[in-house]
Amino acid sequence: SPIEGLTEIKAIKTFEGKEYLSPYYSGPVRSAGGTGAAFSLVILDHLREIFGYDIYTPTEEEVKRMVTEISDYHERITNLQYMPTEEEIIFLTRNIPLQIHGEASEDLEVSNYKNLPRIETNYIRGGVCLVIGEGIAQKASKIKRYVSELRKKGFKLSAWDFLDDFILLF
Repeated sequence: SPIEGLTEIKAIKTFEGKEYLSPYYSGPVRSAGGTGAAFSLVILDHLREIFGYDIYTPTEEEVKRMVTEISDYHERITNLQYMPTEEEIIFLTRNIPLQIHGEASEDLEVSNYKNLPRIETNYIRGGVCLVIGEGIAQKASKIKRYVSELRKKGFKLSAWDFLDDFILLF
């Protein structure tokens, strides 16, 4: 199953005291399962809207951590089939309405942006890297088509218009 790495969903407090959803990908998330992993975010975001959870807004340190973590994973652990650019990672981290989390999957710590309050580990989280790199970044066009079809069927997915800009920009 391509989403076998989705192990938990937590509600985390925003800095304003509201709650947002954070899916945990703990591996293994197969590289060949990028569409399924990305689509799991779409399903969770639909639930976020139905149940009234807030959108995740990352800090600049959390954005930089994601860039560092994906780069570290690609360079120090294993090459991603699709390695997004720094600009792609920044764009996606700022726009995906959920905070993608996960358990440490490696014995190596990230090279920078450690000890962040809303990220529970300093170790590299392979599931997080795969969901962003080989999920959303690589499969953006396909996910956009799915979102469009689901909206026609009444699914609440108001936060996914960023895919249009992502596809145009990158």
